[in-house]
Amino acid sequence: MASEQTDIASGDDDDGIDLLDLALPLAEHWKLLVLGPVVAGMLALGITFMIPKTYTSRTVFLPPQQQQSAAASAIAQLGALSGLAGAAAGIKSPADQYVALLQSTTVADRLIDEFKLMQVYDEEFRFKAREELAKNVRVSLGKKDGLISIEVDDEDPQRAADMANRHVDELRRLTSQLALTEAQQRRVFFEAQLTQTRDRLTQAQQALQASGFSQGALKADAKAAAEGYARLRAEATAAEVRLQTLRRNLADNTPEVQQAQSTLGALRAQLGKLEESTDLSGAPDYVSKFREFKYQETLFDLFARQYELARLDESREGALIQVVDVAKPAEWKSKPKRALIAGATALMSLLTLCVFVIVRHAWHQAATRPETASKIAGLRAALGRR
Repeated sequence: MASEQTDIASGDDDDGIDLLDLALPLAEHWKLLVLGPVVAGMLALGITFMIPKTYTSRTVFLPPQQQQSAAASAIAQLGALSGLAGAAAGIKSPADQYVALLQSTTVADRLIDEFKLMQVYDEEFRFKAREELAKNVRVSLGKKDGLISIEVDDEDPQRAADMANRHVDELRRLTSQLALTEAQQRRVFFEAQLTQTRDRLTQAQQALQASGFSQGALKADAKAAAEGYARLRAEATAAEVRLQTLRRNLADNTPEVQQAQSTLGALRAQLGKLEESTDLSGAPDYVSKFREFKYQETLFDLFARQYELARLDESREGALIQVVDVAKPAEWKSKPKRALIAGATALMSLLTLCVFVIVRHAWHQAATRPETASKIAGLRAALGRR
């Protein structure tokens, strides 16, 4: 029994891997394992001196923030019109949109033209210059602080700094053109509505004057009824405008659109009841003209107030791109990292040489064993025939 256990133990030793067997060939070739990586690292270090130096400049800025505007407190007083800007008042900062704008083709083409990058990158086609520019520019958004950073690599440190700062200038230009902020969108929208309503108000006033209307012609009750009708109709029109605006960006099954539909339906129902209860068949012609005039006047007042509030918010938000760190020419290169390249090359050379020495030693050991010598001879013969 003892002899069998001894045989089994000896068999396990023969089949296993002895660390001493691995260390022995490494120790025998220590000079190769030392000099080889050193030479490889020195060669790699020498090659890095042939690579052009690259400088990196970085600028950091705070993107425009969507904040509670001055219109938020006054919007609630405007009935159905409050929904036009109420939803936008709580929108988060569109920082991702600003990152996309910085990476857009429009910005890239303007930089290519301004800095003559097709000649700098030695590219014949513009799309190739865009690809090269994209490799040299990194735009990132800080998840915690919300800051946007732009890093530009270039062989000229001054050009790298100028290109980084130019990205911020191009972003300002684009945002002013695209009306990206909520206040700008509201201002453009209410400006168009105000222009249309002003024309209709002028026509209604002219029609009222042509009907022979005078201030004393209407009784107090009839005047109050006409003004109430005009106010309700204006709110219904505003609710309809809001619904059309929401449908441009949202599906009909979204809660916002459904709520707007419900509000519009309720206002139309109230307006229908009011129209049914009011009989103007025997009334003078100026009564209907007065109702139309008051309706256009009320609607114009709503749009005018919203337009002024949007202008106020836009002027406050217009210069919200605040640069935290202005890009300056780098004093030291960022690439190539010579020490890192030389060290990595030396390490890879060491690992490669270690594997080579171990495999070579194992091959020679296998060639001396009778059970494997014949197989190796057959393998060599097969390779020789080929």
